[in-house]
Amino acid sequence: MSAAEQVFIRRGRRYIPAPPAAIAEAAAAYAEQRLNRDAPSLDSPKHASAYLVARLGALSREEFHVVYLDTRHRVIRAESLFQGTIDGASVHPRIVVTRALELGAAAVILSHNHPSGMAEPSSADELITLRLREALALVEVRVLDHVIVGGSTTCSLAERGLV
Repeated sequence: MSAAEQVFIRRGRRYIPAPPAAIAEAAAAYAEQRLNRDAPSLDSPKHASAYLVARLGALSREEFHVVYLDTRHRVIRAESLFQGTIDGASVHPRIVVTRALELGAAAVILSHNHPSGMAEPSSADELITLRLREALALVEVRVLDHVIVGGSTTCSLAERGLV
């Protein structure tokens, strides 16, 4: 590869040839930034449910995901924060709050899957929703919903009046 074809990155005051991993990382960051700028607005439980079924519906272990949203409810980032077993995952409010602040989120949609295929919320699901809503309220981040995904079916705790 000639110097004209080489990609360089800045390290302090110097420019050095970019390793392939740095190029791939920059490309992924650019793609995610562009996707997020053009991201759809998750402005209803129906839209959020369809989005989350695609992300969590086929998982074989329980995972707790958080969708971080801007003031217009566009997706900033969606992340799997906690992974568990076939029937549970530990959720830590401190991590959810820290991440919301890092990303500058105005609101969040909480979600997790039930690998059993049953989307009914448990009392533990309702309790963690309350704890997260209270913790996030302290930093002025709204919890819009907690969607439980069971295969291709969902349960919106907002629609049930539990958020």
